[in-house]
Amino acid sequence: MGSAKTFEQMRKSKVTAPNFAIIKSDDDKRLVFGWASVAARVTGEVIEDFQNDIIEIDVLEKAAYEYTLNFGTAGEMHERGGVGRLVESVVFTQENAAAMGIPEGCLPEGWWVGYYIDDDEVWKKIKSGEYSMFSIEGTAQRVEV
Repeated sequence: MGSAKTFEQMRKSKVTAPNFAIIKSDDDKRLVFGWASVAARVTGEVIEDFQNDIIEIDVLEKAAYEYTLNFGTAGEMHERGGVGRLVESVVFTQENAAAMGIPEGCLPEGWWVGYYIDDDEVWKKIKSGEYSMFSIEGTAQRVEV
């Protein structure tokens, strides 16, 4: 999001409902990929999620690394765990993208994930389109802006 903008400036430029749809899946390999969370669009517009929350990219990055280090499993609808395993995790900040040689303005700032889905029933729901997006779960202290 760049250090030049204040949080209030980012809040005023927010847009709603990013596309968290599952972007890629591989039926033979039982793999599914997509954005777990997007903090800001390619244009720099801050995103307000479905719960009306804004996750700053530095907070998202810290949460993604914590999850990858300590958990790394997929759940089903925030109710049942152990249905899949994390196989890919990349946090795209402006700095990380630049370090990878990705030109500015090509990718949103966010967290890209891939999972191997172990559970047959969950895999069927993904293939049928019943489960069509990722949803991250966690705890945080909500700050009103």
